[in-house]
Amino acid sequence: MNGHFAGAGENADFEHGVQIIDEDKNFNPNLPKYLSAQGITKAGFNYHLISVFGSQSTGKSTLLNFLFGTEFGVMSEQERRQTTKGIWMSKNKKEQTGMAENILVMDVEGTDGRERGEDQDFERKSALFALATSEVLIVNIWEHQVGLYQGANMGLLKTVFEVNLQLFLKNAKNVTRSLLFFVIRDHLGTTPLSNLRQTLLADLQRIWAGLSKPPGLEKSQIDDYFDFAFVALPHKILQPEKFALDVQKLGTRFREGYVDPKRAALTLDDASQPVFLPQYHRRIPADGFPMYAQGIWEQIDSNKDLDLPTQQELLAQFRCDEISKEVLVAFDAIIIPLEERQAAAIDAGTPELIADLGNTMTAARETLLKNFEEEGSRYHKGVFKRKQTELETKVDGRLKTLFTAQLNSAHKIGIQEFSDSVSAAVKVGQKKGGNYDFHKIVQTEKQKVLKKFEAVARGSVIAGSPWSDYKSQLNLYQKELDEVSARLRKDEMRRLATRSERWVRTKLSEGVGLEFNRLGSGRAGSGAPAEGEKPPTEKDLWDRIWTLFTETVSHAESRFTERARGFDASPDEVEVGLWRLRRKSWAALRDKIDEEVMEGNLLLKLRENFEDKFRYDEEGVPRIWRPTDDIEGVYTKARESTLDLIPLLARFRLARTSAPPPLDAWIGEAPSAATPQDEEDLQPIGGIDEEEGKSLEEEMTVLSEAKRQDLATRFKKTADGVYVEAKRSAIGGVTQVPLYFYGLLLALGWNEIVAVLRNPLYFIMLILLGAGAYVTYTLNLWGPMIRMGNAASAQGLEIFKEKLRAFLESSETGREAIKMSAKGGETFNLDTLNSNGTTKVKASAAKDDDVDDI
Repeated sequence: MNGHFAGAGENADFEHGVQIIDEDKNFNPNLPKYLSAQGITKAGFNYHLISVFGSQSTGKSTLLNFLFGTEFGVMSEQERRQTTKGIWMSKNKKEQTGMAENILVMDVEGTDGRERGEDQDFERKSALFALATSEVLIVNIWEHQVGLYQGANMGLLKTVFEVNLQLFLKNAKNVTRSLLFFVIRDHLGTTPLSNLRQTLLADLQRIWAGLSKPPGLEKSQIDDYFDFAFVALPHKILQPEKFALDVQKLGTRFREGYVDPKRAALTLDDASQPVFLPQYHRRIPADGFPMYAQGIWEQIDSNKDLDLPTQQELLAQFRCDEISKEVLVAFDAIIIPLEERQAAAIDAGTPELIADLGNTMTAARETLLKNFEEEGSRYHKGVFKRKQTELETKVDGRLKTLFTAQLNSAHKIGIQEFSDSVSAAVKVGQKKGGNYDFHKIVQTEKQKVLKKFEAVARGSVIAGSPWSDYKSQLNLYQKELDEVSARLRKDEMRRLATRSERWVRTKLSEGVGLEFNRLGSGRAGSGAPAEGEKPPTEKDLWDRIWTLFTETVSHAESRFTERARGFDASPDEVEVGLWRLRRKSWAALRDKIDEEVMEGNLLLKLRENFEDKFRYDEEGVPRIWRPTDDIEGVYTKARESTLDLIPLLARFRLARTSAPPPLDAWIGEAPSAATPQDEEDLQPIGGIDEEEGKSLEEEMTVLSEAKRQDLATRFKKTADGVYVEAKRSAIGGVTQVPLYFYGLLLALGWNEIVAVLRNPLYFIMLILLGAGAYVTYTLNLWGPMIRMGNAASAQGLEIFKEKLRAFLESSETGREAIKMSAKGGETFNLDTLNSNGTTKVKASAAKDDDVDDI
């Protein structure tokens, strides 16, 4: 009973074949090993499957052994019992010229056997399995069985036809046809083969007509689904030589061929017609056949409707999934390092460009799809296309992520390079003197980074993929470059405005400071007279400051407008910049004015103005006061003239209009293009910024009323000090020594003078004293010497007091005197005594009494 074959559940021993399904309906898991051992697994579609079934003991295994050189077990003539149990498979081992390669032969358990009796379940299931999996189904019958219902297996064929009607119910256009090859055994030649063929075809037509057909197939014919072939073989025992010759001739028909589908089915006359036609092949790759066969058997064994297309799809899904995993291994080996590299760069916040990314991804993608197509295209076309699409979608999703990340990195790097290169070019232009064209720099650097981005994008494109078009990313990149250009231009405009403001502030600081310094510099005949009109240096102070201010700002505006043209700035941006410059310039002027009128600075200028008028005459010559000069009159006029400067400085007014300057009209209204960001750093100006609640008159107020009064009071005190000093100098000039005093001094001291002159010692001492006095006077050392003498005398007095106190305390008499003074209720100490011998406390009390008396 084929006991030497590898059966189900046994260890793989594939010398003679393999049992696919055992008599207990178990599918053998060793089938893939057998196909691999026979070299069938890698054959793809280049294999063919033949099945044989018929009644038990009709010589099915013997026929297969003669045709294909197999070693299936045959019946023992003495025992006449069942030989083949289950379904067995073996590869064609007969090397006959003309036969196809890789022919697999299945020997199916015979029908109508006594061993199974009335149990026809396995017969039906094995017949359905053979039909579902085989290209050619050999029906082995004896000549004398033709015309019989059971002997010719017509009942079994009826079951096969009914199942095939259900099978082709859903989609009759995509039916895989099958060939029923009737081999009539022990043909004696009494009845011609043509008659036998007609009898069998008539029986088949009658069976088909009696079937209950599904809706839509009522008019279907048996020829729509099956092709038929017939061959007769002589008696093996009676005509052994002729049997062997006809079997060998029959073996030549098991080759690949092609028949026009418009021709009729195979007939007896087509003795040389090949049986392996393309329309019979199940299109199941060899490596997927074991799973396909197992799925078919599981459906048959569980009494499910046989649905070949569904089984093919399930097999294709499984195999395509397996193939996808296999081809993804090599793909992942190339792509995963790139993904990890990009992920690390993103996590680190340092964008990185991968060199030759496009070629790498293209090669990996093409290799993957090519390998998948080679392995998976042999399976169900619909499933293969769907799985191929899914694989492409999955792979393209990962590649698109790499592509997008590459463009994002190029985007970020390009933006940073553009910003840095523009800033560097601007700095170089500033070092060369500021003569640079900002707009030209921006356009040049923009073209550079655009070319780099396009080069990276082109190098990352995957040929043939619709998603690798980088036009949208390029448009976004150009848009952001324009935004960065606008921001850089705006920043450069701000820097230009800042430089202009700094230049204005410097010029105003020098010019305004000079104008305020002129308040007290009216010497050499140009000073303010004690009477008459004020000179221009005082009366037209604010007019000169306003003129200086407007001219300086106008010059700055011209420079700003000229430089802004090189930035390709819009008229609105220039207008906003000029408006901001005027406001900032006025703030700079106010700051400088406030600095000049600070209390200490302004008081010093008023004193200098007063002294210029009081100490110098109209010719600018310093006055030497004499008792006969009208010091009081000059003082009064100079003081009043200086005091008149305080109200002049208190308000910013033009002398020619006696009104504040037209600041509101000069600055103008805010441009329509100005944004809140343009105004946030501006100081509010009275009369212009109405929301501040401050008028133009208040804006022009320099000194408040309280400050003016305090300033006048302090100035008067300072002027009074100058007046007292002048008065003292005049009185000091009147006190002089009379001339007769010198004559009297000479007459009375003549003898002493002669004695000194005659004595060399006295004379030398006199010369030394005179030289010392001259040197001391020349070096201005009299003051320090007097202070040193006073300090030395004071120190000596303190030492004397300490010595006297120590003497009194150390002597008995002194201690008794001190005790007696203590009994009187008053303690005396040298430190409490004054020069009159009284205590300092008493003297102070006496003084307080005198004050009370007053």
